Amino acid sequence: MNDRAIALTDPPERYGEWLADLKRRIYVAQQRAALAVNSEMLRVYWQIGHEILEREAELGWGAKVIDRLSHDLRQSFPDLGGFSRANLKYMRAFASAWSEDAIGQQAVGQLPWGHNLVLLTKLKDPELRLAYAEAAVEFGWSRNVLVMHIERKRIERQGKATTNFEHSLPKPDSDLARESLKDPYRLDFLGLGDEAHEREIEASLIGHITDFLLELGAGFAFVGRQVHLEVGGDDFYVDLLFYHLQLRRYIVIELKAEKFKPEQLGQLGFYMTAVDDMLRHETDGLTIGLLLCKTKNEAVAEYALRDNTQPLGIAQYQLLEALPDPLQTALPTTEQIERELGAVNG
Repeated sequence: MNDRAIALTDPPERYGEWLADLKRRIYVAQQRAALAVNSEMLRVYWQIGHEILEREAELGWGAKVIDRLSHDLRQSFPDLGGFSRANLKYMRAFASAWSEDAIGQQAVGQLPWGHNLVLLTKLKDPELRLAYAEAAVEFGWSRNVLVMHIERKRIERQGKATTNFEHSLPKPDSDLARESLKDPYRLDFLGLGDEAHEREIEASLIGHITDFLLELGAGFAFVGRQVHLEVGGDDFYVDLLFYHLQLRRYIVIELKAEKFKPEQLGQLGFYMTAVDDMLRHETDGLTIGLLLCKTKNEAVAEYALRDNTQPLGIAQYQLLEALPDPLQTALPTTEQIERELGAVNG
């Protein structure tokens, strides 16, 4: 029987469940095999790097031994990559940065070699390297996304927004919510100057929603912009509405292109109450509010939040002139645009 005839034949009872389970187990086995291969490769790379360090220290070998080793390994294993002079130097740095136990027991051992090179070249602090390694494993960051988060200092800024979550949210939601909010939020990918106004910033955020979601962090899902709420026959519009998949709560974000003022929390709290009443499902937690302002006085923000029972956070945003490197390299040059236009017109 050919494949077409098989496809047209009705499968036996409960075959679909069995097939789905088989596919799941095969996929898990593939993932385990890939992780095992990656882990073993990292261990070999660490051992090579460690032995280079040992021989340099004990036998006084100079840097030229790396050139010789690179040549000999590539001659012996022509079908294998990874033994260039530069990569052998990275192996030495890798062994210097981590213990052998760390490769087997910590997040760094679960990341591909390319991710580890990013950690080595972009971060000097061992604790920060480990924190980014753990986040990359937890959230499944690609190498480019890892680079973007490091350049935007996501870990360093995480959980620093002024909030009242400790008193207004139950644990563990309070800890998770606090860690989900940063201060400041960097919106430099928008390409706006310091004179940008709220609606201009808001429109640009929607145009760069993928980048904004990356900046917000894991768990945020975009619901809408200028979300309409009707209260007592009057119309109101929420600047930005998100849903947090881990917290199971709506997140209302209001933008203020000025210094924080306590009265701004009144409007944000009103929107949160309306979202709770009109949109929140009975299984959802209470809505969280985040006020993004240009600057804030820390003491004023803390006073404004102290007796407020709604879960609120206040964070600054920064507009910088330069785009981060990953976005700069993704943009076409003037010459490329001219060539494309020339090709179309021709």
